[in-house]
Amino acid sequence: MWFFDWLRVFPPLAVYLAIPLAPLAGSLVAGFWGWKLREQAHWVPIIGVAVAFYMSLAVLWQVGHGITFYGNVYTWAVLGHLPVSVGFDIDSLTALMLVIVTFVSLCVHLYTVGYMRDDPGYARFFSYIALFTFSMVMLVMSNNFLQLFFGWEAVGLVSYLLIGFWFQRESANIAALKAFIVNRVGDLGFLIGIAAIYHYCGSLDYRTVFTVVPHLAGRMVEILPGHPWSVLTWIALLLFVGAMGKSAQVPLHVWLPESMEGPTPISALIHAATMVTAGIFMVVRMSPIYEQSAAALAVVLIIGAATALSMGLIGLVQNDIKRIIAYSTLSQLGYMTAALGASAFSAAIFHLMTHAFFKALLFLAAGSVIHAMANEQDIRKMGGLRKAMPITYFTFLIGSLALSGMPPFAGFFSKDLIIEAVGRSTLPEAGWAEFMLVAGVFVTALYTFRMFFLVFHGAPRMDAHLHAHLHESPWTITVPLVALGIPAVYAGWAYIGPVGLGHFLDTSLVIAPQWNTIGEIGARWQGIGEFLLQGLLAWPFWLTLSGIAVAAWFYGRRPGLPVALTRVLRPFIWVLENKYGFDAFNRIVLVRGVLQFGRWFWHVGDERLIDGVLVNGTAREIGKAALSWRRIQTGYIYHYAFAMIIGLILLMTYFVVWRG
Repeated sequence: MWFFDWLRVFPPLAVYLAIPLAPLAGSLVAGFWGWKLREQAHWVPIIGVAVAFYMSLAVLWQVGHGITFYGNVYTWAVLGHLPVSVGFDIDSLTALMLVIVTFVSLCVHLYTVGYMRDDPGYARFFSYIALFTFSMVMLVMSNNFLQLFFGWEAVGLVSYLLIGFWFQRESANIAALKAFIVNRVGDLGFLIGIAAIYHYCGSLDYRTVFTVVPHLAGRMVEILPGHPWSVLTWIALLLFVGAMGKSAQVPLHVWLPESMEGPTPISALIHAATMVTAGIFMVVRMSPIYEQSAAALAVVLIIGAATALSMGLIGLVQNDIKRIIAYSTLSQLGYMTAALGASAFSAAIFHLMTHAFFKALLFLAAGSVIHAMANEQDIRKMGGLRKAMPITYFTFLIGSLALSGMPPFAGFFSKDLIIEAVGRSTLPEAGWAEFMLVAGVFVTALYTFRMFFLVFHGAPRMDAHLHAHLHESPWTITVPLVALGIPAVYAGWAYIGPVGLGHFLDTSLVIAPQWNTIGEIGARWQGIGEFLLQGLLAWPFWLTLSGIAVAAWFYGRRPGLPVALTRVLRPFIWVLENKYGFDAFNRIVLVRGVLQFGRWFWHVGDERLIDGVLVNGTAREIGKAALSWRRIQTGYIYHYAFAMIIGLILLMTYFVVWRG
């Protein structure tokens, strides 16, 4: 392709290095010299991410023509027999993820110029989001588990900085700390899994590990005496604990809705194509391990399906526009995870791709609404924004239709493919999982269009002054919306064949014949038209229509109905408003329990044992002993003479009687 021909003068390694180093350079410049650049601090990070996006496109084109790369770039240290290396694995999966990550990141960078212009931390924010992009790129390009873990932890660290960006707010600091701690819980399992891989495989290099994995198929280990486990099942579940933390699966999902305390651009970046998809990407990359364990696949399938339905139901009772979209992210991540459990790895990546476009679009469109509403986020105080914000309205509508799975928008193709793959799975748990995913389709359409109608239709519910000054957002905000709206429309039907059905990703995946649900669907593939026709006759489509119709009736035509329904369903709604008690359990049992445990150690260990016995107790006993011995020193000569005589008698008795 002529657009990339000039890159041939550079060695391939230079192109690969430019992808992570360009955003890193932008981050460093904005971080160290942003105070001097001030309102121009965005240029270097944007150029850096734009370079990374262009190079990612070049890599995708090269991989499409059979040009791949696997190898180490630099060996940082050798610890015994373990080399600590920086290396790249450039294949179809990596290339596709790089394009998704850098494209969404570039849109977020451009959007930030308009959205954060007046913020005093303008340069600092650009430094953070460029560093975030660098971290995610390093994670995606890694060819070994240590580098993967570096990117994994770096993404978590920068997300902590971004969620708590407005550190003057106590709520932002609490949300950042919550995200950091919950992710550390998942990362502990992930790290133990990596240690187990090194123990059993003797290496942390991907290809070496994947070569050894088939030989571990029958090997067992007793975690508890008398209860043998498959080594590969144990490793797969440990790695999945890390994925549960990063990709916010039940019960490690509680941090993600709280991350809405960060500015809207980072909400889009975290929730669309970067941090939360890291767990999905990792499991897909580890497909040679997961395909060796039916038990691990079953756990992944059930947790994904349960997350998809349960988190969607919570979205029904939320009133903060960003939190509604956040819970939709949790639900859609559940769909991706369920696809992983059904061994439909390509369908999971396909939904990851389409979701990246329409979810980033929804978050940025929500940010446009919040910007126009003077930072108001409660959808009950909005309404009637359609005429004042036409570009935001139409792009938000596109994102809503794609999220709900309406044909021919992108979400329809990827979501239907996942549901069909789960339905074809031979795992015993697949029936329940399919039911939860299908039910989640109705729920998704209902909460999405509840939000849409309350925000853009009906009578305005804001104060008169704000209503009089409503206007469309500046071009720096609307251009990224349009840019994301285009793939949200066409990415589904354009890429279901090469990506969704796995043809493009074949060389990156390992799928056992007995779990190959995507292969079965691909064998019957008759083109987009046939897939659309089947989709129009299937349950998910009609449930989507029903969800939209119910939302239109309740929140468009009959606004009093939701109030009446709330009274009838009050116990159920109470459960949803309290988020199934996860936060209460964490707060009362874990947080308060740990604090009480710490206080007990403080009182017993520190105050009584260390201070009371070891420090003060030692001094006190020495003082008593000294006081007692001091009384012996009377100062009278006859006392000392008497003591000497008694001592001499005792000494003579010892030598004569006992030693004699």
